[in-house]
Amino acid sequence: MRKPFSYSFVRAAFAIVLINIAVHFGLGFLGLNKNFFALNVVGFVYSHYFWQVFTYMFVHGDLSHLFFNMLALMIFGTAIEKAIGSREFLLMYFVIGVCSGLFSLGVYYGFGRFLMANQIQPWTFYISLIGASGAIYGLLFAYAVFFPRSMIFIWGIIPVPAPLMVLGYAVIEFVSQFVGSSNVAHMTHLAGFAFAWLYFVIRMGVHPIRVWKDAYRR
Repeated sequence: MRKPFSYSFVRAAFAIVLINIAVHFGLGFLGLNKNFFALNVVGFVYSHYFWQVFTYMFVHGDLSHLFFNMLALMIFGTAIEKAIGSREFLLMYFVIGVCSGLFSLGVYYGFGRFLMANQIQPWTFYISLIGASGAIYGLLFAYAVFFPRSMIFIWGIIPVPAPLMVLGYAVIEFVSQFVGSSNVAHMTHLAGFAFAWLYFVIRMGVHPIRVWKDAYRR
């Protein structure tokens, strides 16, 4: 059963944005290797860099990666934080982010072990997962649950109901995971949706499908 936190609003989403920006430019200024803070099998499993499951969320590849993640965090994260309070928001954000990272790490490790058993170089051991995208996608899902009748304007023009946006992104990410190749962690994005769903069901006792049905019931 959920034990709610006392409500407070301290602009935690904004603080996370500032930390991400500071980390991005700080790593570049100090000349530090991002892979030390990124999440990968070699570092986490074999070198015992256990902090990576947390720090990977604060490391971004380039300014574009950083900008769009932080923009989404400011827009959706702030709305969610105001709705549920800063403590619940922080718990949600980091639980989803850490779980999404661990899920992806588990897949990379399992597939790498399969390759080793077949005497193939386990290239998935060397994939470095970076960025807050897993947690951000979880926030997109959460926004659609808290504000199911909200309209999201794609490219600032096309209005799309928030739940439909989540469904559309889920389909795009699923297809993208198996079609084509890129450096985008589509699997982690999908994991963000899945763990957000579990967070609502387990932690908050809320069933998203019921929320969406009730919101659009005539």
